[in-house]
Amino acid sequence: MATWSNLSLQDGASPLKKKFSFFPDPTMIVLLFITVIVGYSLNFTLLINYTNRNMLHGHFIETIWTALPAITLIFIALPSFRLLYLLNDSVNAMITIKTIGRQWYWSYEYSDFFDVEFDTYMTPESKLKNEGFPLLNVDNPTVLPMNTEIRILTKASDVLHSWAVPALSNKIEAPPGRFNQGTFTMNRPGMFFGQCSEICGAIHSFMPLVIESTSVNLFIKWLSKMM
Repeated sequence: MATWSNLSLQDGASPLKKKFSFFPDPTMIVLLFITVIVGYSLNFTLLINYTNRNMLHGHFIETIWTALPAITLIFIALPSFRLLYLLNDSVNAMITIKTIGRQWYWSYEYSDFFDVEFDTYMTPESKLKNEGFPLLNVDNPTVLPMNTEIRILTKASDVLHSWAVPALSNKIEAPPGRFNQGTFTMNRPGMFFGQCSEICGAIHSFMPLVIESTSVNLFIKWLSKMM
């Protein structure tokens, strides 16, 4: 339930999400430092009416205020490049699942396990239990094992959809007619909620998805029931 104390990023359920959550902290420190320096300089120049000819026509000071922003951008860009590299698809995925976006529900295929297939629809509020979340719960959660590299193949059967789970830092476009892919790893058990983040039609906001992270043993038991 949303409260004033929960107005923040979701707790990370994957190593990549945790890295994304910590990335804004040093960036904000740099931005605050720049804001203080620029604000002090403007205050000193405008309010005190101080003018120095070296500030207007000085090669040395021009070199400084050209080099410092370049160094700052490099300081911010290097961690960004590292995160972009980590977003690349992994070749070590142990499980591959397919998800197909439809108007307006998701279909899943576990092709590695004897073609286990099922659809997931949003649970109506009239059928929700006390611990359920309106507009987020589904009738068939997608069960996956934690601490396992998972490849997900997404596509759409009609219009453009987007498979997004904020806790996993995943947002994978599902284009019609061809597969798009991404990878993720869940490092703790739990229920992780997401939604279609592409405006796909009249019932776009009623197209949630739920990922249930379990141990390998519970995952195998769930598979045996679905076969």
